[in-house]
Amino acid sequence: MKNKLIAPSLLSADFGNLQRDIEMLNHSQADWFHVDVMDGRFVPNISFGFPVMKTVQQHAKKFIDVHLMIVEPEKYVEEFIEYGADLVSVHFEACTHLHRTIHQIQDKGAKAGVVLNPATPVLMLEDIIADVDLVLLMSVNPGFGGQKFIQNTYKKISETKDLILSNNSTALIQIDGGVNLDNASRLFEVGADVLVAGNAVFSSDNPEKTIELLKI
Repeated sequence: MKNKLIAPSLLSADFGNLQRDIEMLNHSQADWFHVDVMDGRFVPNISFGFPVMKTVQQHAKKFIDVHLMIVEPEKYVEEFIEYGADLVSVHFEACTHLHRTIHQIQDKGAKAGVVLNPATPVLMLEDIIADVDLVLLMSVNPGFGGQKFIQNTYKKISETKDLILSNNSTALIQIDGGVNLDNASRLFEVGADVLVAGNAVFSSDNPEKTIELLKI
């Protein structure tokens, strides 16, 4: 059966009421918690670090998916796993020794993902696809929420699916950026397994209902 997983991004949550928003997701049909970590160097924005991650670990009752938009992620992956990350994704563009970093994550007992920015071609993953548990395709340029979805993402999903199949990989395909009720069903249709949704969920009048609708 095809995956249709929804991973609401806590970057769009109300940080004054973070525990409340986490509890809402616990009770919703959301599958994963998506945690965006930005360092102000790899991307032009700073989000949060270990203190917020500790709050997520304390209250989240579902799979925790950490997306590191940082330089030198290998210095921090083990600590994020200690703080409850079940999956850690690192950017192809940020890793000098990607193979080593992927196995560093897996050796610590977490799943490992690789992320591609919109301008990075899928063929760059050819030598790592068999090793990773997830490929995250950015459908906006990373750094800020609320951006417009890049249409070329549909083509990249198909290319990624072909690469996965031709290498007997079991990697899931995740999409992050501009995901909403208008494009979710098509994204699943063309091959996505996991959709990250931030604004679409947290700016909704009924976030739990929106999560439900995103899965249809």
